[in-house]
Amino acid sequence: MTSHREELLPTTRRALLHRLARAQSEGRTPSFTAAVRRGGEMAWSGARTCVEGEVPDADTQYRIGSLTKTFTAVLVLRLRDEGLIDLDAPVETYLPGTGTGGATVFQLLSHGGGLAAETPAPWWERTPGTLRPTLAEVLGEEPVVHPAGHRYHYSNVGYTLLGSLVEAVRGMRWEDALRREVLEPLGLDRTTTRPEPPHAGGWAVHPWADVMLPEPSEDLGLMEPAGQLWSTTNDLLAFAGFLVEGDSRVLQKSTVQEMRVPSVPAEVGDWSATYGLGLQIVHRNDRTYFGHTGSLPGFLACLWISAEDDVAAVALANATSGPPIAEITADLVRIVAEAEPRMPEPWRPAPEVDEALLALTGLWHWGTQAFLLRLTADGGLELRPVRAGGRGAAFRARPDGSWQGLDGYYAGETLRVVRRADGTVDHLDLASFAFTRTPYDPGSAVPGGVPEGGWQGLGR
Repeated sequence: MTSHREELLPTTRRALLHRLARAQSEGRTPSFTAAVRRGGEMAWSGARTCVEGEVPDADTQYRIGSLTKTFTAVLVLRLRDEGLIDLDAPVETYLPGTGTGGATVFQLLSHGGGLAAETPAPWWERTPGTLRPTLAEVLGEEPVVHPAGHRYHYSNVGYTLLGSLVEAVRGMRWEDALRREVLEPLGLDRTTTRPEPPHAGGWAVHPWADVMLPEPSEDLGLMEPAGQLWSTTNDLLAFAGFLVEGDSRVLQKSTVQEMRVPSVPAEVGDWSATYGLGLQIVHRNDRTYFGHTGSLPGFLACLWISAEDDVAAVALANATSGPPIAEITADLVRIVAEAEPRMPEPWRPAPEVDEALLALTGLWHWGTQAFLLRLTADGGLELRPVRAGGRGAAFRARPDGSWQGLDGYYAGETLRVVRRADGTVDHLDLASFAFTRTPYDPGSAVPGGVPEGGWQGLGR
């Protein structure tokens, strides 16, 4: 039997290389490097360049721009998990005097705080951070452009505030906290705040002629948490593995899963994209990706993960614009996922049987709609509609004997088993809805009651 941990097929590797070659050629970028992770390890990497004999490899640094925001979000969530901050507290609680109104930490993480997208002029990405040595100079006179919580509005300024929050609570520089708490534990020794050889140089390619200009590489000062980092395909794929499985030294799996839950509404007209906590979430061609894109003058970056396919891809280029980096990276994931689909895990029976739970499985009815209740191997429950279109959910046990919904309409809602005086099951109560063994069971406590005459035909 084949395994998704085996080497990619030659045809798959050829398709990946061809997509990479097209990206560098059609995108007119001096160099382009990419890599794919599958089954917990790098499965493929490649690069193309316009300079013969100087092909970048998986250890060559590129600037990753806004992919830095995901690292900053990890630092903030560590503070939450340690009980040092409250995500629902206004940022002013930790950074008084910033003039950000009621915007909360959660809203800044998800770009829902209503803050301006950029700093006041001059263009912060192409000028030294020393021009904005204080938060007041980063924020400007009117930092709030929308009411907090009303809409998604991407904000580089918001992530500067989050970096300053980390510094205020930790009592150390953002970059020191990042290195000690994230980069070193995860072994990301080629992810740095300043370029370290070997690294690519950033270029601007003329849109209407095949000529280039070198782009400046500025230190961003207080804006560092929004886009300062340099990294490699090797490090970013390792970071992708962390974003799927977590790491007890940094964040638990439950927290990294929380990061990819949509936290703001999609922009009107762009229903396929939204944002979690430091992670972009997009839906393309029936596949959901999470990760982040990044750009700074001279560089483009993207990391996409499809958890369902167990495939991640990263792409890095050293041009200010040109290749559609997000689309290309999604293509790399798709090529592997479609050419070599993930092998399902072998079915195995549960290690033990809970007779009381086993007795609950089978057919239930909410009104006249039929549902199946299943006991899963991990001891959870699944309630799913027999026919398409109904509401279903998975549930996990609570200590008090009730069950908490994990997904869909019933996420966070409570499922209870309601028993009669003699201990037999009367019905299931799910968020006030009564599920009975037969439709409107006259022997159960159905809200509103059941007429004594029972079910009727046309002649009655």
